[in-house]
Amino acid sequence: MTGKQRAYLRSMCNTLPAIILVGKEGITDTLCQSVDEALVARELIKMGVQRGAPMTAREACTELCERLKAEPVQCIGNKFCIYRAREKDPEIVLPRA
Repeated sequence: MTGKQRAYLRSMCNTLPAIILVGKEGITDTLCQSVDEALVARELIKMGVQRGAPMTAREACTELCERLKAEPVQCIGNKFCIYRAREKDPEIVLPRA
């Protein structure tokens, strides 16, 4: 992903609410399944990490992106955004490099 594409996605993230939170259990299979379903439905999601979580937002973002084959977009404080294009009929069209 190029810097221009990442900047485009970051601008879209600004208005999104955090729809999934990583809690004290950390990243479980159930959480991964929920994130996977959200990525299929929305392509771009914002997530948060609660205070009692065993990891930072950057660590959670990295682990989720590896497990779900997604791209990290932005990580600020306890919030982060990830992106994964749909295989069929993608909704978000990224600018060319």
